[in-house]
Parts: sequence; C-alpha cells; structure tokens
Amino acid sequence: MAVLFRGEIWVDYRFAYLQPDDDDPPDDFGLDEQRNGLCGAAIPGVLSLTFGLHTGYVPITVEALETRPELDTQWEEIVEVSFAATRTDYVLAPFEDFYPLILPFAGQYRVRFNASGMDRANDADYRKKGRRVLDRYLLQLWPDAEVQPDAILRQTSESAAYWHRVAQGVEK
Repeated sequence: MAVLFRGEIWVDYRFAYLQPDDDDPPDDFGLDEQRNGLCGAAIPGVLSLTFGLHTGYVPITVEALETRPELDTQWEEIVEVSFAATRTDYVLAPFEDFYPLILPFAGQYRVRFNASGMDRANDADYRKKGRRVLDRYLLQLWPDAEVQPDAILRQTSESAAYWHRVAQGVEK
C-alpha cells in the first residue's frame, strides 16, 4: 500500500474532484447512470467526491493498493466505482484549491470511497481547521482491468442515502 495523499482539504458545496492536474473542472458531477451519489465516475479520467460537510476542512486519505481490500466495517458509507485514469499527475480539486498526488499508473482502476460522520458534518455545515473532526474519508484505488457497475456496499447515514437518491434521479 502507498499513501498518495493524507491531509485536510477545503471543500465548498460538499464536493471535490480527483482530476488530471492542469485540467479545468468538469461541467457536471459525473453521476450519470450510477446508483451511488458519493463517488462519480461517469466523466472519463475524473472522479467526483461528495462530502457530508458543506464548507470547511475535511480529512481525506488516498491510498494505492495492489489488490481489492477487505471491507472495513469501521466505515459507515462504502461505495465502489470503476475509474480510468488518463495520466498519473492528478489533483484533489475542490474549487480553486489544488492538492497534488501522483497515481501509480495511467489506466483502469477500481475505486472504493469510504466515509464516516456524514450526518454529523451535514448538521454542523461548517468546520474550521483545527476544530473537532466531524467526518472523515478514505479513497482507495487498485488495478482492475474489468470495468464494473458502481456499487453501494454500505450505507448508514441519511446524508449518503439522499445523495444516492440524487444519483438515481429520485431526488433533485
């Protein structure tokens, strides 16, 4: 396992992209034809990530793994998507902030997005750096040549349920 990024990123409006460095942010959120609303992969080369916190700092770790990990039930929300990285130089990009990371290779991955504390963060709405952590996230990537539909592996919060309904076209 290699840690590609670990830290707090600033989010506005609950979202960030994992996108190629120097690319403009996409025009939509990449949830077309998906079941899950937490990790969008419908835009080639881009992942969209949904957070519980509306505005402020959220802790996130990005890991590159050699194989699919076991499910870790310490996480309240777990989703997976297939993702085709178009190159290796990427950034976590919530609006105008950019947090660089280097992927192991350009090519096909399976991605697991894990979250905890989404309802607590949604209720708080805002978090300054240095304040008590409300929600936390882990993005895991591993090589997987087989493109598979996205999957909701675990869902416990109302916030995640809402975003899943948005992706499915049930909520607007």
